[in-house]
Amino acid sequence: MSAPDSATPALNAAMLEAVEFVHAEGWDAPPTLFALVPTALLADQLADPDEASPLTLVVQDLPSHILPGSDELGDYLSRLAWPTEVEGVILAQEITFRDTADADEDSEVAPRPARLYSGVLRAEGVELTLLQMRPTEEELAEGDPFAEDRINLRGGPGVAPGVLLALRYGLEQDPEAVD
Repeated sequence: MSAPDSATPALNAAMLEAVEFVHAEGWDAPPTLFALVPTALLADQLADPDEASPLTLVVQDLPSHILPGSDELGDYLSRLAWPTEVEGVILAQEITFRDTADADEDSEVAPRPARLYSGVLRAEGVELTLLQMRPTEEELAEGDPFAEDRINLRGGPGVAPGVLLALRYGLEQDPEAVD
């Protein structure tokens, strides 16, 4: 799965699966790191391998004291070296986001809790960042019983380039050379 043509849809599918997994865990969660492994390598270990999904998410244990967006998380990511069987990596973390897209120059935009999903594949240039805003108290109070369950994702180029760089760095390292 090294061709970029097939890699982008594979990362998109893996990202959506990661979003659903993390969203099911609820808000106020620690960072979640996923290794993306070709499903074909794990097919005999999976109860129902999804042939439509070329990559399978494998949740990685992070030290419990590492906070989202912290220098410690960045340091931890910079020390990882993934074996060649790992095709990519996704990191989900809760952040505070100031959405200035719809604001005019004179208004102050309050920061909001959000989830940042950042994913990269070994294939050159294949990366994706998605943002999920946490519903506000006002949105929850509007009487919509499913407001907490709704997942609205945003994305775009140039979002969280440092996170993507840190994730890609781990894929480029030789696991035999890292202590």
